Amino acid sequence: MKNNNKVLIRLIVPELDQAFDVFVPINEIMWKVKKLLAKSISDLTGTSLDINGAYALINKATSQPYDNNLIVANTDIRNATELILLAVKKNSVGL
Repeated sequence: MKNNNKVLIRLIVPELDQAFDVFVPINEIMWKVKKLLAKSISDLTGTSLDINGAYALINKATSQPYDNNLIVANTDIRNATELILLAVKKNSVGL
């Protein structure tokens, strides 16, 4: 069965010291994908990842973070891409 609307990625979550194989919809905006990933991993592991927290999604091979407003299909994310989900702490100057 061919599935053209999703890609299978390897998601690395250093906060949990675990990695997961996850399908990501290619027609979603990155900020929604990050929120979905945090919620899914939190539910799957029974941990308390902050699903309303700020996360950065980083390509493991290039070390480049993804802009929140990009659509997955318009990025370099393809099947077998390894991504890192990092919790980001916002400071008082908004960085």
